[in-house]
Amino acid sequence: MKTLRACVLLVPGLLLLPVCGNCAIAADAPPIVESFLEKGQLADAEVALTKRIAENPDDEQAQFSLGVVQFLQAVEHLGQSYHRYGLRLSGLTSLASREIPLLRLPIPKNPHPEEMTYEAGSKLIETFLDELAVAEATLAKVDTTDVKLPLHFGRIRLDLHADGNADDNEALWRLLAAVTGRVDQAAGENFLITFDGGDVHWLRGYCHLLSAFCEMSLAYDGRELFARTGHLFFANNKSPYDFLTEKSEQQGGWFNDDLFDLVAFIHLINFPVVASERMPRALAHLEAMIEQSRQSWKRILAENDDDHEWLPNPNQTGVLPNVRVRQEMIDAWHVFLDEMELILQGKRLIPFWRGDQKTQARGVNFRRVFTEPRQFDLVMWVSGTGAAPYIEDGPLTDSRVWQRLLRVFGGEFFGFAVWFN
Repeated sequence: MKTLRACVLLVPGLLLLPVCGNCAIAADAPPIVESFLEKGQLADAEVALTKRIAENPDDEQAQFSLGVVQFLQAVEHLGQSYHRYGLRLSGLTSLASREIPLLRLPIPKNPHPEEMTYEAGSKLIETFLDELAVAEATLAKVDTTDVKLPLHFGRIRLDLHADGNADDNEALWRLLAAVTGRVDQAAGENFLITFDGGDVHWLRGYCHLLSAFCEMSLAYDGRELFARTGHLFFANNKSPYDFLTEKSEQQGGWFNDDLFDLVAFIHLINFPVVASERMPRALAHLEAMIEQSRQSWKRILAENDDDHEWLPNPNQTGVLPNVRVRQEMIDAWHVFLDEMELILQGKRLIPFWRGDQKTQARGVNFRRVFTEPRQFDLVMWVSGTGAAPYIEDGPLTDSRVWQRLLRVFGGEFFGFAVWFN
């Protein structure tokens, strides 16, 4: 189980990049998209694939390739925006970035960043959301019954500098190596994944998951958080508090800028609702993600080949070394999906953590958090009063589901959940 944690990295909470020391290269001719991806020419790839699909509407590999390219473009454009504004990933910010999926891109340092404003930050999230929708719509047109897309994933380049030249330093294997220190050039460049119909649904599920994060972010007003702690994330953020970027002379003990900023950050997770219509959209994306996961595993379980599988069934060998997917894992995952769906439907409640839990069958209706959004105050939610409007009497989520997940996956459930989608 520990191998999975060492072999999988979410970039940026978007893609899973494996670490493999001995990865075979397919003898078949590479798909037309691969030469574009190896040069970082995503825009050219989109043009070429769009033309090919117009001439050959039944070319499912080209349709799949176009969806992958559009997804990578969304990631690349987000990374370029972060580079433009000088995203900082160090200290406390590095810790926060591991919990915020959209901050996980390994962005090159920009010595001359543009001034970051709250409005600019909101705009880049909106753009990312729109581009995810385009990619998902393209992938939805793929007939998943008979499609394969073999790609040497580590050779793909993203132009994160936005200079029109995706150089060797922007190859995905090198970005991964910089983060993990576990990948050499030969292994990274030879890493082959043969994506198939199950992976189409897998990537569509990730589009929906990331879209849900975007919608939730845009539903609330984080202006005060940005004004008072934005300097933690951006090297040149616009704030009325210029002294926040000045290093205090007296450091040590209780006089610690990082400690003060951390307290302020937690305190300021208190967001008014500014676009309530976005929360039901986020809910719809989460529900769609669950359905795509079901469809993904339906396709995967029906496969009888064994060709560099990204997500293998129990009779296949996956590309992740020393990681086997057992049938009991897939069965437990489907039970988890069913339970999560019931929670999102409001038919199962999350146990309330305050008061007499032995005699009170009360819980939080998580669906109403999306359908009846209110100001979100993290501290008040932890204390219980923030959740009070959503407390109901009713059936609670089945504890046996969560116990089963712990038994089957052990301490690796989160890693498998990120992988399984």
